[in-house]
Amino acid sequence: MLSSLKSELRKKYLKERKAMSSEDVAFLSEKIFNQYLLQFNVSENQNIHIFLPISAKNEINTHLWIDYFWKKNVNVFIPKMVANEIISIAYKPDTELALNPWGILEPVSNIAKAVDFDQVITPLLYADRQGNRIGYGKGFYDRFFSSVKKSVLKIGINYFAPDELIQDADKFDIKLDYLVLPDGMLSFLGGPLNSTK
Repeated sequence: MLSSLKSELRKKYLKERKAMSSEDVAFLSEKIFNQYLLQFNVSENQNIHIFLPISAKNEINTHLWIDYFWKKNVNVFIPKMVANEIISIAYKPDTELALNPWGILEPVSNIAKAVDFDQVITPLLYADRQGNRIGYGKGFYDRFFSSVKKSVLKIGINYFAPDELIQDADKFDIKLDYLVLPDGMLSFLGGPLNSTK
């Protein structure tokens, strides 16, 4: 299998995402969401951390998940960046949002409480078949993962198949537990790699 450096893969997949049309984003987001529904049962009062999509970066439309979670009475939390760290803020339909310096919508409130999350649905540019992920290079989610309990399911969602290994993954990189793709899911939890493809 091919392998590449994080910097090369980041550049490649930023370019591929930029080339996507709004129709591509809508179509593939729906497919990924449906794969998620096939694999994960959510229940009332579970705590799920998820990100709001950056439309300008053609991120997956996570509003599909959020609307579904609200209907299921799941407690939804979204990230806010404070001093280079992610804090997790409860997100409801009436939560007031504002753009941060990176152009990302986040809650105006800074009120965060310690939460035992059941799932963290994680943004990424690319993930490989070992569960290593590449984000935008700021390390926010690696630091966030190290602050939550180890049993939290770390679920990456992505448009692109994991065709190349990340050559320079290191010990500070916290791996995903699952990767949900338009046509299936990969599990990285113990033993051989499982795939629904």
